[in-house]
Amino acid sequence: MCVLSVLLTWPARRWLVAVLAGAGTFAMLGLATAVVANPVFGRSIAPTPWAMEVLVATSILTGLLTATYVRRDGGGLAPQGADDRPARGGLIGGALAYVAIGCPVCNKLVLLALGASGAVRVFAPIQPYLAMAGMLLLGWALYVRLGGEASCAWAPPPAPEESATAVEATQRTPDQSSVN
Repeated sequence: MCVLSVLLTWPARRWLVAVLAGAGTFAMLGLATAVVANPVFGRSIAPTPWAMEVLVATSILTGLLTATYVRRDGGGLAPQGADDRPARGGLIGGALAYVAIGCPVCNKLVLLALGASGAVRVFAPIQPYLAMAGMLLLGWALYVRLGGEASCAWAPPPAPEESATAVEATQRTPDQSSVN
């Protein structure tokens, strides 16, 4: 996997940003949705069994994606090109994960649109799909960002006749090439 091999070339500064961004994402999403128990935020409905796994995966992907925006040479943030789709995909993916792991009856927009019973009967069953969509968007954004750093072009080796001809052509001196 050429794209993932780019991670092996990252400097320590990028890894530090990845760890800090991942930990920050874990803390913000985990505490705000009360997937991580805390005295400030609470839930009316207990977290789903898969909420912690989604939180961890989202945190890892967000940390890695954030680190791709740090320059390799240590000069601050990397310049953004004209194609900002990965950033939008990462933002939407993180938002979908937040909504997916949150309490269905604690979401004010869902309560306004569907009511409390609708939030439990309609919204709660689609939360796993929102989580999957969020993680796929984050994964896609990371893949695109890493793909921009990797060059995975592969060309087949030249045929034996072609390689012999190419070697002969490079070994000729300018005087010999004009004679032939």
